[in-house]
Amino acid sequence: MKRQLVWFAFLFLLAGCGRLADGAAEERGTAVSPPTPTVSPRATPTRSQFANAASRECANPVPEDRQFPLPPWPNTNFCRHSAPYDEFIWGGRSRDGIPALNNPELETIAEAELWLTDPEPALVLQLGGEARAYPIPILIWHEIVNDVVAGQPVVVTYCPLCNSGLAFERTLDGQTLEFGVTGILRNADLIMFDRLTESWWQQFTGEAVVGEMTGTKLTPLPVSMVSFADFKAQFPNGRLLSIYTGYDRRYGENPYLNYDSRFSRGTKFYKGELDDRLVPKMRVMTVAVGDTAVAYPYDILSETGAINDEVAGQPLVVFWKSGTNTPLYNKYIAEARDAGSAAVYSRELDGQTLTFTAVDDGFTDEETGSGWNIFGTAVSGPLAGAQLTSLNGNEFFWFAWAAFRPDTSVYGATDGAD
Repeated sequence: MKRQLVWFAFLFLLAGCGRLADGAAEERGTAVSPPTPTVSPRATPTRSQFANAASRECANPVPEDRQFPLPPWPNTNFCRHSAPYDEFIWGGRSRDGIPALNNPELETIAEAELWLTDPEPALVLQLGGEARAYPIPILIWHEIVNDVVAGQPVVVTYCPLCNSGLAFERTLDGQTLEFGVTGILRNADLIMFDRLTESWWQQFTGEAVVGEMTGTKLTPLPVSMVSFADFKAQFPNGRLLSIYTGYDRRYGENPYLNYDSRFSRGTKFYKGELDDRLVPKMRVMTVAVGDTAVAYPYDILSETGAINDEVAGQPLVVFWKSGTNTPLYNKYIAEARDAGSAAVYSRELDGQTLTFTAVDDGFTDEETGSGWNIFGTAVSGPLAGAQLTSLNGNEFFWFAWAAFRPDTSVYGATDGAD
């Protein structure tokens, strides 16, 4: 008993020192930092107190097979987890070492044009009649943005190692959660944490995998990765995450120099087996319909421009267009190679199933000859103004998607990688 008391006292001191060290190391810029929303705790006892109580009763509250430093996680319920602890590794940053943005400032397209170039990528979220862009040259330095769009609390995320941009609702059971970066990775994918229970959440699935909320899932929101040029053409009154974040970072520069080398088998921080149906860092546009998942390689998409397919009975189309730079190769994202962008939509519209082909300035359907853009909007012809339904397709590096969805079918796959 005495030994246990000494152990917990030691962990408490380490956690305190870790927080002080993180605070001292945080770099602040000269821009005014936007206010950070507070999260109201639940009635006593709080979730964290429940987690602590459970940890004290657990046979082994400190996972011995971990590959990550334990402090500063005094409130995480390590007795509850849905993945083996040996799958989690330390990414070299402490808790909040990569600072999330909270309640960020926004800017107009004209203001963004002062620093953001047309081919630079942005993650676009449409919600409640509002369109908001989160430039990857900013997200690459912060990975998480806790925001409110059209009155809905959301969390917008980007994992550079997986090249995955995802968004979720962040209200659960009447509680609005605020997320931060743990500095921990699983299958090279970002592990987030909520500040209410300090549970750990997998970005890929939006599911809590460690802590009191293990098994709880966030509701995903459709997002698209497109160029700044595409965003401002579609949403001339749209707003963007402002460069004035309150942090001093080299926005526009890529801290993962040469990472996006398509034919490299090097996958930093990924220790699992590689699925050799595609090269590890092949970009794929992915879609899941029910239990059926399909990946569409960018090398095929870039040749065809549009793929008409049917997945689990759902007619769909995958659009691809050029003009979006990779954020993960050159030092300056504005000077990087063109990786293109893609999106997935239902081909069903008002009882009709459309068939699409790519043309120079976008896409056209064979049935009506209407013209369409990368956002699934009809911009000309008999269907002008119509909108295709997004199927929540997402872009990933192949190795990352396959690690979580090994059951995925690869469109046009042959035996082995090219």
